[in-house]
Amino acid sequence: MTAASCCREYELLLHGLADGELDAANALFLENHLQSCEACAAAYNEILSQKELIKDESLRFRAPEPLRERVLAALAAAKEEAGAGPSKAARPPARAARIGSRTIGFRQAGATLSAMALAASLVLFVSSWNQAPGLGQELAAAHVRSLLVNHLTDVASTDQHTVKPWFLGKLDFAPPVVNLDQKGFPLIGGRLDYAGGRVVAALVYRRHSHTINLFVWPAGKPGPSTENVDGYHIIGWTQGGFTFAAVSDVNLEELREFQHAWEETLPPA
Repeated sequence: MTAASCCREYELLLHGLADGELDAANALFLENHLQSCEACAAAYNEILSQKELIKDESLRFRAPEPLRERVLAALAAAKEEAGAGPSKAARPPARAARIGSRTIGFRQAGATLSAMALAASLVLFVSSWNQAPGLGQELAAAHVRSLLVNHLTDVASTDQHTVKPWFLGKLDFAPPVVNLDQKGFPLIGGRLDYAGGRVVAALVYRRHSHTINLFVWPAGKPGPSTENVDGYHIIGWTQGGFTFAAVSDVNLEELREFQHAWEETLPPA
């Protein structure tokens, strides 16, 4: 049984569950689904097995022995040359001694720089496999999760005076909420989500048949830049003491129009 055999709409969520990246509501929903779907349960077990295999030490990158030996030999030679000096019995003239010392210094510096460059290259190569996902990737993943599972909104309402009070007591801040229906972006509700290491507010808007998730949290940490992640546009900005990040598959021009509508409608702090 492979991951491709499971329910297609849950395929991405299985990896999120295995990595501990789902919020509590989605994790509970998927765990209940696994109890009743043998295909998804088998695919999930296969993902867990693959994660265990990846932990095998034999799969970790290790520099080839010839390369390691050349690096160690270069360091040893540099150390030996640095420690070697002219004997008292045949000490060269002062000028020759300075030239010889300078040559040894150049050789030592060259060998040391080569070893440092090699070490830096190895570190960059290995670390590139272990980079944590950026904030833009987290927000795009949260947007996709909200569309895959029936968790687009915790409070479904087109009235900003209903959505805004719902967040009270659930967050350590009061997110601003505006209705942009007259500007072509009707509000449909809100929910709690998790991104950037904290719980954030997610305001949900429509643009024709497209969904726009607007993530909101207090300003402080740098927000996302304008970028495209897996076909989803992300625009970030700061206003009124808050950081905003709009994510959607609408074209970039319409998403900028949404941003400008928000900036014009948001009351002053």
